[in-house]
Amino acid sequence: MPDPRPDWHAIDTVCLDLDGTLLDLSYDNYIWTKLVPQRYAARKALSLEAAYADLAPRFKAREGTLEWYCIEFWSRELGLDIVALHHEAKARVGWLPGAQQFLKRLRAADKRVVLLTNSHPTTLAIKHGYTGVLDLLDDAASSAEFDAPKEQPLFWERAQQRFGFDPARSLFADDSRPVLHAAHAAGIRWVYGVCRPDSDGTAHAHDEFQRIDSVAELAYNIS
Repeated sequence: MPDPRPDWHAIDTVCLDLDGTLLDLSYDNYIWTKLVPQRYAARKALSLEAAYADLAPRFKAREGTLEWYCIEFWSRELGLDIVALHHEAKARVGWLPGAQQFLKRLRAADKRVVLLTNSHPTTLAIKHGYTGVLDLLDDAASSAEFDAPKEQPLFWERAQQRFGFDPARSLFADDSRPVLHAAHAAGIRWVYGVCRPDSDGTAHAHDEFQRIDSVAELAYNIS
């Protein structure tokens, strides 16, 4: 089990996930578990139950792939304007508790802050438009740019090539267990699992990693 608190003197780069780590995953979950099934049911003249039954195996088959995170793919696959649905749900876009303040403290402590997200560039642009999240970061990359999702070793190889961070002096936080395992396998020294990515959902269990309810807990003794 990693140390419960990061040793900030031993950390130069902080790599962070977006959805469920900085921004509230309730936005995405609402779109994909509520809006998409509703609009898909209406388009196909199905009951909502039948729409869920049709969508579930399609979603399952794409988990952990770039297509899973691709707005264009799902717009074509489902015949829906997924971008429009993201804007329709804009009232649900928001920061997780303490995330903004954590980023500001990192910048004040002169830590390099890098966003590593599976969020498609189109989705990232939408979320930035409503939150300004990229303004609080030094660098950012979507897995689409590396042609590999964060679940795969190739993502981490290309991230290190682009940003030049030392894994032994880096911290990473994410809410996805497969991604946390990939980061650990890539040699990231400080790996933290966010247990409350969705303000409307149940807590995640990250038994293999040090658990935090929010990144705000990592702000202790930043220097």
